[in-house]
Amino acid sequence: MGEKKKESVLAGFKAFLMRGNVVDLAVAVVIGAAFTNIVNSVVKGIISPVVGAVGTKSLDGYKSCLKAPCEIGPDGQPTGVEILWGSVLNATLTFVITAAVVYFLMVLPMAKYLARQEDRRKAREGVQEIVEITELEVLKEIRDTLVAQRVGGGGGGGGVGGQAGSRDGF
Repeated sequence: MGEKKKESVLAGFKAFLMRGNVVDLAVAVVIGAAFTNIVNSVVKGIISPVVGAVGTKSLDGYKSCLKAPCEIGPDGQPTGVEILWGSVLNATLTFVITAAVVYFLMVLPMAKYLARQEDRRKAREGVQEIVEITELEVLKEIRDTLVAQRVGGGGGGGGVGGQAGSRDGF
């Protein structure tokens, strides 16, 4: 019994790995990692120096001393308590730039494309709906005309023979 359970667990795991979503997710993670390196390089090579040009250092160099003295001791270890707010600002800028690039280069164009596809689909369905409604209306008019001819005309001019109306139930 344990062997059957082991096989079913392995079969389930294999089915999980072979689903399209897992493969798509793996590709997205790999591309995301490569994209992160690009964004980090842009922030470190372009954005940080531009922001640093306003000050005197790169963003990673900005810090505040919470508990003095904030310096390197004789043993090479920092003394005091430093808040490295420049690193936090650098990470925040990296996040905002990444989010902006993903939104403007991927999400927004895809949303516009999907909206166009949906509009086209609705337009096609609208035309089919109009045709179906028109055909239905025409059939209703034909039925009403036939009923009116049989009831109003007394069966004399509406059909072949007077008994056809009673046999069909009209």
